[in-house]
Amino acid sequence: HKKHLLLTVCLMWKVRGFSLHLFLLAGVQSNGWSIHVPSDVTGELGKMVVLPCTFTHPYKTFDRTLTAIWRIKEPYNGTVVFKCTSQSASELCKTAVSYKNKYKLFGNPRHKDLSIRIDNLTWSDSERYFCRVELSGDIHDKYESRNGIKLHLIAAPRIINITVSSNGDHTFQARCTAEGEPAPTLTWSSPHHSNLTSVTSTSHRVTKELRYLTHDGKYTCTAVNSHGRAEGAVYFYKFRASNSSFFMILIFVPLGIKVLVLLVILSLTHCQKRVLTFLTSSTTRPQQQDSTYENFDRRHSSSQSLPTERPTARCS
Repeated sequence: HKKHLLLTVCLMWKVRGFSLHLFLLAGVQSNGWSIHVPSDVTGELGKMVVLPCTFTHPYKTFDRTLTAIWRIKEPYNGTVVFKCTSQSASELCKTAVSYKNKYKLFGNPRHKDLSIRIDNLTWSDSERYFCRVELSGDIHDKYESRNGIKLHLIAAPRIINITVSSNGDHTFQARCTAEGEPAPTLTWSSPHHSNLTSVTSTSHRVTKELRYLTHDGKYTCTAVNSHGRAEGAVYFYKFRASNSSFFMILIFVPLGIKVLVLLVILSLTHCQKRVLTFLTSSTTRPQQQDSTYENFDRRHSSSQSLPTERPTARCS
């Protein structure tokens, strides 16, 4: 309203002849604008939610460029997470900005509906949202919600981590971390009842520690809120020095047997190679002697055919 009033005063000062007409026109435009949004919307973590926003403008028909914008955190200067533009009444609003591609137009801006859908809700989506419409023309009209919509998230409990650890003083503790909205209540159940616990929480996340574990067994962490229940368990067995020798026997006796078997196999393989070598050498030597003898006999036989050889040179 202040912008339209300032524009009217300036135009009246510049063009006196049309001052009354311009004042009436600006008044109609100013009174014809409105945006309707709920103050709060609730969505479930990991699912989708629709943020409704409808508006009115002073024109009976409008066939020029229309732009729909959604911001977060604060109006006018907040971060733009969605923007689309329609050039004419027959054209759909084309998306120009969609942060992480999770914001989609749900309404029809040409039907005065700027509603959007947010997919796969995460904790970071819990913000305040502001819708805005811009109509281009002789006077560039812009209108934005001032209070916006606060998006609240709900979530059933989920166990994020559950561990057992040791301190420098050789004591043990179990730690369970869970998240949910509202923040869940954590409860430990153990073989031995103990009230020595500590709790820390940040926003939708809670950690509860069970101190000085002394009994072996199963330790269960239960997380509960108004939307559900979750459980996680860890098994604790304290190592005792009296059982160390038995434990070492269980490890090294099978290992020693395997090493002994391997040595026997290697010894047998080596002996087998030596036997084969001996047999091979014993069978090849006579063949070489026979061959030499045959060659000698052949040389001797061939010498008989020589006419100059004397009979006394023959070997019986």
